[in-house]
Amino acid sequence: MYKGAIVAAVVPAYKEEKMIARVIETMPAFVDHIVIVDDCSPDDTSGAVNRADDGRVTLIRHEVNQGVGGAIITGHRTALELGSDVNVIMAGDAQMDPEYLPALLDRVVEDGYGFAKANRFYSPESFTGMPGYRVFGNIALSFITKLSSGYWNLFDPQNGYTAIRSEALRRVPLERVAKRYSFENDLLIHLNILQVSAVDVPIPAVYGDEVSSIRLRKVVPELVHRLTVGFWHRIWYRYVLWSFSPIALLLFLGLLFLGFGLVVTIWLFFQILGSVIATAATVMLAALPLMLGTQLLISALQLDIQATPSTPEHAPFVPR
Repeated sequence: MYKGAIVAAVVPAYKEEKMIARVIETMPAFVDHIVIVDDCSPDDTSGAVNRADDGRVTLIRHEVNQGVGGAIITGHRTALELGSDVNVIMAGDAQMDPEYLPALLDRVVEDGYGFAKANRFYSPESFTGMPGYRVFGNIALSFITKLSSGYWNLFDPQNGYTAIRSEALRRVPLERVAKRYSFENDLLIHLNILQVSAVDVPIPAVYGDEVSSIRLRKVVPELVHRLTVGFWHRIWYRYVLWSFSPIALLLFLGLLFLGFGLVVTIWLFFQILGSVIATAATVMLAALPLMLGTQLLISALQLDIQATPSTPEHAPFVPR
């Protein structure tokens, strides 16, 4: 128990026969339950878990590989059944340093946030030694996820080192959350729709000798599709269905004006190519909707940023 809260560590594991015992052995004593989900590993990951012989461990093995998100979802459901107050995610490859777990838990247990996540890039020095294309990729993905999820205060969205209150997790339709590598991004979208307060916690990354198995050609299209669908899903539920917000009005009008302006601009371009002299009126017919649409979209963006759920809404846990 951590400061009055029952803590469950959810550990998704795939081909982690060599590292999973270390994850169990280094798990802090205040963690009450260790839920390990062997995602149909072809090696002896489950055997290594059983040999570790820790009474806190609950081992689940998927007979069909469901991806890291699917393993986490199974672990969350099991942890809730065990009566957890807070669920944390710990990687099966020991990349998440347990020494920083209290810093993550404090924001949820004491400060009242519903969700807290680690941020590896909390200072400019955090990018030191990282190839330029990865720096660009992380920044671009973070911005796109901010836009899609509505959590403008968060960075490093792919960081899976997280803590979430069980009362918030029970409200999330887990069966609808992405089960592959876009799990973290999609979970943020669902949490924002529910207006769960979230916060970043500066935690340095731990890199080992493992080689990433992520295939960018497969992961990138999946992420782009998930974030695009998730953006409109969030706009529909939060700003249209549940309460028609000025944000939705500004967004739809802005897109309408911008689209009209682009169509007229393209038409005008071909007219000029055909040696037709553009009049001041036709130029304004293209320019005015473009300017108005851009201004409306900026206003919608500004209001969306202000609507970020970043204020703690829960009381601290009471020591038992």
